[in-house]
Amino acid sequence: MIAELGHVALACALVVALLQAVVPLWGAAKGDAALMAFARPAALVQFGAIAVAFGALTQAYLVSDFSLANVAANSHSAKPFIYKLSGVWGNHEGSMLLWVLILALFGAAVAAFGVNLPESLRARTLAVQGMIGVGFLAFVLFTSNPFERLIPPPLDGQGLNPLLQDIGLALHPPMLYLGYVGLSTTFSFAVAALLEGKVDPSWARWVRPWTLAAWTALTAGIVLGSGWAYYELGWGGWWFWDPVENASFMPWLAATALLHSAIVVEKRGALKSWTILLALVAFAFSLLGTFLVRSGVLTSVHAFAVDPERGLFILGLLAIAVGGSFVLYAWRAPTLEGGGMFRPVSREGALMLNNLLLSTAAATVLIGTLYPLALELVTDEKVSVGPPYFEATFVPLMIPLILALGVGPMLAWKRGDLTAALSRLWVAASLALALGLIVLYLWGAPVGAALGLGLAAWLAGAVLTEWAERVRLFRIPLAQSIDRARGLPRSSYGMTFAHLGLAVFIFGAVGETFFSREVVRYVVPGDRIEIADRTLIFKGVETREGPNYQIQAGVFELDNGDVLQPERRFYRAEGQQTTEAAIRPRPMGDLYVVLGEPAGDGRWTVRIYMKALAIWLWIGGALMVFGGLVSLADRRLRVGAPAVRRTPLPPATAAVGEAD
Repeated sequence: MIAELGHVALACALVVALLQAVVPLWGAAKGDAALMAFARPAALVQFGAIAVAFGALTQAYLVSDFSLANVAANSHSAKPFIYKLSGVWGNHEGSMLLWVLILALFGAAVAAFGVNLPESLRARTLAVQGMIGVGFLAFVLFTSNPFERLIPPPLDGQGLNPLLQDIGLALHPPMLYLGYVGLSTTFSFAVAALLEGKVDPSWARWVRPWTLAAWTALTAGIVLGSGWAYYELGWGGWWFWDPVENASFMPWLAATALLHSAIVVEKRGALKSWTILLALVAFAFSLLGTFLVRSGVLTSVHAFAVDPERGLFILGLLAIAVGGSFVLYAWRAPTLEGGGMFRPVSREGALMLNNLLLSTAAATVLIGTLYPLALELVTDEKVSVGPPYFEATFVPLMIPLILALGVGPMLAWKRGDLTAALSRLWVAASLALALGLIVLYLWGAPVGAALGLGLAAWLAGAVLTEWAERVRLFRIPLAQSIDRARGLPRSSYGMTFAHLGLAVFIFGAVGETFFSREVVRYVVPGDRIEIADRTLIFKGVETREGPNYQIQAGVFELDNGDVLQPERRFYRAEGQQTTEAAIRPRPMGDLYVVLGEPAGDGRWTVRIYMKALAIWLWIGGALMVFGGLVSLADRRLRVGAPAVRRTPLPPATAAVGEAD
């Protein structure tokens, strides 16, 4: 009965979404305040209805209601509670229900917190959100219904894919969807602005927090997914340019560019059309990622579905949403007023260069992802575009981007002095040069390693120099610098943490790529393995029982007496095996041990890695996420527009304000 209630609630949500898409838009066109006001309660009711549906599916998973086909196919009575819960979205139908829930959540958030938005802009924005909701609710109800009954129900379920029975994968999809679907809000704001024919600094202030929230969640989702691949798949890597990995990376690149271009609109009223285009493209990439994951056109460990009918439905949604918005952009963008003028060497110029490089990088990833599909469609020939392509195209674009990222914040708005900015970055430049030379000549490392670590040092030094300039460190008494540091806006600290996190991430990525070591061999109990000045002694393999799986654990004793126990797990219900690496993280590198297949005669295959500087990958990613959260805590970003001053200024103060 609860499942039927969820199904009815989902159908009601579709009706409400349809009304939300039509009524406020008609009201905005007619200037009817009552019709425009309908958008807010409609968005809230739609979210409530979908929440009821999601709660009904969650209840079915928690009580193991195998009369639902979705639960029977993706759960098992022996599963631990946390994986019964994550099983709700660990499948195609449930994940799409989570998608529409988050979509409705963002719409409800705009309705609840957008009280200071202009009435017509809010109505149009929520109407566009309603249109997106109509498309995806129809997709769920007509092609991916999670409430289909199974008659007769089985005694037990088939279980969840063992690779998904991990805390990292329990958190990864919700965070990724918050980012993906969060970009629908910036898309809706952009379409609403095109319909109104008005983009101004106030619009940028309203859009920035939504973009920042989506970017932060998307960053967290990518970091969680990368970490899961690192410790769960047992291959020792954290990124392989898998097409589905790329599907999340492309909207991240576009959202990063959008976040920076919105600052130019807010501060200088420039790059309006470009910012609108980025908002459309970022969500288009999110829809493209949804299509790639669920259409079956790609084979990936991340892929959810292989149903061509579902793929065609999403492709239709993609064509309507992207095609329609781009047609509207082509029609309305030329009517947008131009913004403030600026010279190439300026803060605006640096941000524009940032945008161009990020957009080009996103284009290279797009080409590398779609080219194999296009070639197979035309010639029926299968090719693979892997890391060599991306290393040759994407990585070179990052070098000027990182250099500009260090200089840009040191430039003034409208007209900057490049020589003066570079002169203040001498510490960062010296640090980068010294580290590069040490790595190149003293360590004998490749040029790529020296360049990469030098760039990381340059960016970190530039970020800290920019902060020191803001608080005038060593130029005024320390107490005054501390007071200035306390007075800096949180968005400024957020930028500092995010950029510093990128520098730390680059440090870890370069170290893991160039300095890691690997040993693969057969071992028997008593064998000693040497790697990177560490010694491991293989003690044998122990068999244990887990909550819903059997464990074969290899026992490796380190030279300091510590023990590492990599595992092979056999899941009985699913009939599948997984590998659980044993990892000993250290600042200079992770000791990473994987137990492979038995080779007979008591021998086992083992793979042991020393993953140099790998821990800094996750520290850097965490710093970027923290920077986004700190920026979101800034009141200026939480409040869409400044409140209207109620008390008139004294004549003298008013005159000064007018003169400014």
